[in-house]
Amino acid sequence: MEVQALTRYARMSPQKMREVARTIQGRKAPEAVGLLSIIPRKSARLIAKTLASAIANAENNNNVSADELIVHRALIEQGPVLKRFKAGARGTAKPRRKGMSHIRIVLSDGNNS
Repeated sequence: MEVQALTRYARMSPQKMREVARTIQGRKAPEAVGLLSIIPRKSARLIAKTLASAIANAENNNNVSADELIVHRALIEQGPVLKRFKAGARGTAKPRRKGMSHIRIVLSDGNNS
């Protein structure tokens, strides 16, 4: 059985988040929570919140113990981009692209049913 949680419009670029998401993929859920707690990055905190939500969904909605769950997929999808400008040399304007991400954590209990 698969259980998922989704965080949308996280204010961090997908490229930065994917580096952390790759480290937890395929690990047991409690091990992934512990690993995210020691990674000193903002993306690790955002992914940890989504992972905690997915674990809570599995426990409350499907009566599955957190110890049985593994991180089946940790997907970081591209969200909308805020386009801003910052002052540049000689009175010019330099564009800034502030990316957003959608975080999708899919947990599985190992059964294919």
